[in-house]
Amino acid sequence: MTSTIKVKSAYEPADDKDGTRILVDRLWPRGITKEKLAIAYWSKAIAPSTELRKWYGHDPQKWEEFCERYRRELDGNPDGVEELLHHLKSTVTTFLFSSKEHKLNNAVALRDYLQQTHPKSIKKPRT
Repeated sequence: MTSTIKVKSAYEPADDKDGTRILVDRLWPRGITKEKLAIAYWSKAIAPSTELRKWYGHDPQKWEEFCERYRRELDGNPDGVEELLHHLKSTVTTFLFSSKEHKLNNAVALRDYLQQTHPKSIKKPRT
């Protein structure tokens, strides 16, 4: 099955259009209950390492280097990537993140990585 991946803040309410909701952060979003988050899967193993996350600190100047380092981590974690792909069961999947940064975050980097490395499984959304 081919899935379109959307990216959404964990703090935004769940929506019927979200499809399968997957949390892609290593840490649980503060102040949110399991019920409110309404996820099908929590992909902790695929999230950036603690060291990478702390190094990046959501500094826009470090975005490109963060993406490169995160890609290397993902390349070194084929089992985690395959497990995540296994959970893409609907035509729409929404990756949830808890960062305050809505455009330069690990969910965006992960979506872009999967679109590049698994183009038959991941559709690029129409713009």
